[in-house]
Amino acid sequence: MNSIASTVEKIKGLAQDLVKGRESSSRRNPIEILKRLQRESFSDSMKLRDRQDIVKRLLSFYKASKGNPFQESRTLLRGEVDLVGAVLLMSKVDEEHWDGIGRAGIRTGVDSRFRFETTVRDKDSVGVEFVANQKRGASDDGDLYGTPLSLSKLFYKANAGDWFSAIAIPFGAQFRDFDVASDFSLQEKGLTDLSFGPPLLQQQYGSAIGLTVRKSNIIASLAQSVSGMRNEHCSSTFGQVVCQLPAGLKLSFFGLHRGPKLAGHNVRLGALATSVGFPRHLEDDNSTVESSSPPLTTNNQETGSIALKLESELDEYRRLAGWVEMKQANPKHLQWAVNLSDISDDVYGLGMNLGGIVEGPRNWDHFQVESYVKFNLGRKFSFKPGVAYVVDGNSRTLALMLRSNWSL
Repeated sequence: MNSIASTVEKIKGLAQDLVKGRESSSRRNPIEILKRLQRESFSDSMKLRDRQDIVKRLLSFYKASKGNPFQESRTLLRGEVDLVGAVLLMSKVDEEHWDGIGRAGIRTGVDSRFRFETTVRDKDSVGVEFVANQKRGASDDGDLYGTPLSLSKLFYKANAGDWFSAIAIPFGAQFRDFDVASDFSLQEKGLTDLSFGPPLLQQQYGSAIGLTVRKSNIIASLAQSVSGMRNEHCSSTFGQVVCQLPAGLKLSFFGLHRGPKLAGHNVRLGALATSVGFPRHLEDDNSTVESSSPPLTTNNQETGSIALKLESELDEYRRLAGWVEMKQANPKHLQWAVNLSDISDDVYGLGMNLGGIVEGPRNWDHFQVESYVKFNLGRKFSFKPGVAYVVDGNSRTLALMLRSNWSL
């Protein structure tokens, strides 16, 4: 019996040694090692994918509950650097000649303008504009004035479909911002201010808000502005109607009404504030009201002007435009201009502008004409050498000019 028991124990030991040997050999086998690593990596990747799904669900829930108007918005940068130089040939250097050159709109120097515009809620946009200039008008006593790069304009534009839009400009507004028919480009810039359209579009008006309505071939816009300097402030109303006529003609009518300036010794208004007063009838005529400050007074009368502009594209490369503006204070005072410009991106082009100021049927107080050659170096840079001749009263001035534009 002892021999049989010992034999059984030996057989069990051999079987155990055989099983251990197979396990150790399977662990040392490279194929088995790769299979085990593959199972472990698959398990880890599944755990990581589960965690990513959890994070995605949390983010989607956050975006759905927290609406962001700037989500997936794009910001566009538009920049322009404008340089103007001139050599003035005058028979006599005096105040009369300098005044004539100033009225001609000859402004030399460098002007830089950068605009950032971001799309909000698909159709709306918000933007800011920075300006730096070192330009001087010829009638500014020869002194150079300029400003460093600074914030000049802030605006928000809302579109309700294709027929209605509104724009608000807290500061830095010009009525050119509400000129719905304007598609003015750098290619149309002449040597002087004649090519910029009626002067009422170029004036600064502080804060403004405007509405635009489009219907078929007619576009109408209305804007209200409030401007203030130190102890003075006034309001202005601007209106425009644009009609698209047959044969490629476009007729624009502009109207501007400026209220009287209000002045007071203790008026302290900031850039984004204005005052509104309501008249009150006194119940007792004998009662007196003491005031701690002098009342607001008007220091000038209401003014305004109207303008008419007609545009026509002669072909896909040339555009002809003419405008005339009349002052409300003096209906006989007419300012006019005719512009012929090359709007193509070709290497070579020609342009000409003429205009003036008429005080009466026989009194041509101011007249000027300019002609230039346009050279485009690519689509971003152009320079325009040319000549301008100015007649203002008894003064005569010939200006050799060069304008250069670079855009982003």
